[in-house]
Amino acid sequence: MRSRNGECVPEIQQVANIFNPLLVQLIQQLNSQLGSNVFISANAFSMNMDFISNPQRFGFVTSKVACCGQGPYNGLGLCTRLSNVCPNRDVYVFWDSFHPTERGNRLIVRQFMIGSTEYMNLSTIIAMDPIT
Repeated sequence: MRSRNGECVPEIQQVANIFNPLLVQLIQQLNSQLGSNVFISANAFSMNMDFISNPQRFGFVTSKVACCGQGPYNGLGLCTRLSNVCPNRDVYVFWDSFHPTERGNRLIVRQFMIGSTEYMNLSTIIAMDPIT
């Protein structure tokens, strides 16, 4: 929204970089207090940053322009009848100024379920669950 060149706003990225590790730490503390791994976290921020820094690697054309919105890079306002809408949302990382497209979300979920443990591999966690 505040970008001059389609890049992410550094101040907002810094806030996320502070918040996300603290959230993981809080989850670990809660699990410790409960004596069981009840809560898990997924690294959606890292996955989004992978899309943003190298959209072509994932089959996207751009991460700098949203599919639907107004203003520079379609990064202003909500997606409404008055918005610019891209012809093919499957080649855009972002639907609007914040949210990934459906294809982006599917790739994120796929990574969470069966991808690298860098993000979270839920199938590995489920396989380790002694209850199942």
